[in-house]
Amino acid sequence: MLWVDAPTGLAGDMLLAGFIDLGVPLSVIEEPLHRLGFAGCYCIDVIEDRSGGLRGRRLSVTSLKTQPSNRHWSEIQRQIIGAPLNSLLKDRVLAVFTALAEAESIAHGIEMNALHFHEVGTVNAFVDVVGVCAALEQVNPEWICCSPLPTGRGTVSTAHGLLPVPVPAVLELARRYRVPLQQTNDSPNGELVTPTGLALMAVLADCFAPPFIFTPESIGVGLGHLRLDRPNLVRLILGSSESDVANAPLGQAVIVQEAWIDDATPEDLALLMERLREAGAIDVAIHPLIMKKGRCGHGVMALVDDAHAVAVRHVWLDTSSSLGLRERRQGRWLLPRRMGLLDTQWGLLPAKQVKRPNGHLTVKLEADELGLLSRRTGCSLADLRATAATAPFSSEEKWMW
Repeated sequence: MLWVDAPTGLAGDMLLAGFIDLGVPLSVIEEPLHRLGFAGCYCIDVIEDRSGGLRGRRLSVTSLKTQPSNRHWSEIQRQIIGAPLNSLLKDRVLAVFTALAEAESIAHGIEMNALHFHEVGTVNAFVDVVGVCAALEQVNPEWICCSPLPTGRGTVSTAHGLLPVPVPAVLELARRYRVPLQQTNDSPNGELVTPTGLALMAVLADCFAPPFIFTPESIGVGLGHLRLDRPNLVRLILGSSESDVANAPLGQAVIVQEAWIDDATPEDLALLMERLREAGAIDVAIHPLIMKKGRCGHGVMALVDDAHAVAVRHVWLDTSSSLGLRERRQGRWLLPRRMGLLDTQWGLLPAKQVKRPNGHLTVKLEADELGLLSRRTGCSLADLRATAATAPFSSEEKWMW
């Protein structure tokens, strides 16, 4: 597992410096850059330095050749697709640049086919994106967690002039990928999260919350160039959790949001459940209650992750009859699972396979499919489940939690 701890935000060069500090050789970063045609176009300088009294590595990229002031998105796309890179690395690099292109396109109201990159199209951006993706391939963590990101405040000077912080591309990336951003009264002035840094994490990270249970094993620290009133750094913490062991469940922190309601009709409650799920709730449940004055009411509970907590909270406060809600943090454990197909006497049927801690594999037909099959065949649900348990299962999906 890799935890990207970004207390003062992140940028591509900070992430790359952190990977180098973690032990990734410079050759791993430069080899794919050369395959992309950048040999002799840049120089990477990595130094041991301090920020706010804490050590780390600071990375700088110097361009050795004159670079165009802007580059067309289609040109960058062709360059990546045509490069002799392995498929995983190429897909990741292309996904990051595509995320950037989509965000810039929407932020500036320009069709992607007509989009020109400024800062993002430079050799520095290629070093950051390709370098981080290559380093990640070298480290090869099972799971990537990134902390919620502080945006900073004020303005920043760009090729488009003076822009507010967070810049439009950062806001659009956060919206599209549901990345939680933080802005507090003591946030430093300046751009703490760059579009390149956010695009890398938006594409590569599995979640934006600290790991639930985690044992650090090695730490890489990347320092930023912006001078702040506190250490400006990103910590890449590589470690193990119980979930890294084969067949082990994943520990995950979740938020429980709950309200007791005694003045809603069944139709109101059904609509509330639907809207909570649409806003991103993992699951919603209702149970009956006897409330004050002997009134019959309902306890409504939503299970939410950090990325959707605010959106779901607004549903409660905007659309329910409740005057408030309660929140608490809890942990949950998830078993590895994957979707696939069961080869049964009735044909191929969608099913979910689960891996138990003891290594035993169990399979379960999708409930809707099971009901349709029962009506079509006349077989009981119990008989269909017994048959499914022994049917061959096939899947091309990776195990997920």
